[in-house]
Amino acid sequence: MPEHHIVIVGGGAAGLTTAGALKYLGLDSVILDKDTEVGGTWARRYARLHLHSVRAYSGLAHFPLPRTWPKWVPKDRFAQYLKAYAAHFHLNWIGNTMVRRVHQSDDGGWLIETNQGVWRSKVVVIAAGHYGLPVIPDWPGRGDYVGQLLHSADYRTGRAFVGKHVLVVGSGNSGTEIACDLAEHGAAFVANSIRTPPPVAPREFLGTPVQVFGIVMSALPASIADVIGAAISRLAMGDLSPYGVRPATWQPFSASKVPIIDVGWVEELKKGNVQLRPGVDRLTSTGVIYDDGQAEDFDVIVAATGFRTGLPDLIDVSSLLDERGYPRYPSGQPTSAHGFYFMGYTESVRGHLFEANRDSRRLAKIIQRQLQSHPRITS
Repeated sequence: MPEHHIVIVGGGAAGLTTAGALKYLGLDSVILDKDTEVGGTWARRYARLHLHSVRAYSGLAHFPLPRTWPKWVPKDRFAQYLKAYAAHFHLNWIGNTMVRRVHQSDDGGWLIETNQGVWRSKVVVIAAGHYGLPVIPDWPGRGDYVGQLLHSADYRTGRAFVGKHVLVVGSGNSGTEIACDLAEHGAAFVANSIRTPPPVAPREFLGTPVQVFGIVMSALPASIADVIGAAISRLAMGDLSPYGVRPATWQPFSASKVPIIDVGWVEELKKGNVQLRPGVDRLTSTGVIYDDGQAEDFDVIVAATGFRTGLPDLIDVSSLLDERGYPRYPSGQPTSAHGFYFMGYTESVRGHLFEANRDSRRLAKIIQRQLQSHPRITS
């Protein structure tokens, strides 16, 4: 049974920044990841993807992204950066390791069961991310549909769908960007099904990344910040209601959620290259029937319908997760289980990577104090 003071479950950006922040304080950790190489998840994502957060605020702890790189970093470059980060800190990243169960040992430590055996640690950090299990709704009639149905996680490029009629179901950043990508690459017809209208923000306003506004305005009361944010969006993009964009049902600062960061979707709407549709009620053999009863045929349906964390199947500790399977405790903060922490689950308008950097620095100091007070793994 391998032993290590600190085991991190998940070797993506959140796990790496945690390990890097720990290494900066002189603490070694072991990172267990199911992938075969560092940055593999980013390398496999759709070709058009760039970071939605600006380069200056997207680096991990104590090792920023190179200043010579573009303001909006392409996904392949970011995958390269993650590899360079692991090499810079000489991190102990172990791939091909599927963590199956995390539970407490009799002496109060932690047991991490994997396909490669069981690890034992004093501290465990869950950094497995939001995107553990892709979700395609169990729509009535799904089995009857004869076209191509795929999840956004399996989408790579619009070049594969030239001349096709494609429906993208989902209102997040992946769904809207995939719809834009399809239109740009020559799909014959692109529709975007949105049941719950989100707010839409420009990527930049007056030459300044909207993320910078988000960081500055996060110091304001949420209701005031939301009003200012909506005004910025209106000034930058105009009135989008003539193009089918309905008023948002939630606001970024009040909900602590990321809006649609526009990277071309609004332009495609205004050109008529992307058509908005209501939510999908069910599938037919040739397409869908929407919530309003209208039917439409499609060659391809891309389900940008989100993910489950997979944490309920992983964590065998009570009271740490909410009913959705998300952590009840903030990333980088102590939980009700001594030596058990979450990392990478903070969502805000300031940016996921920005928050992970800050959270990991804080967590490293918390773990350092814990190990100083209980320095040994007891047998």
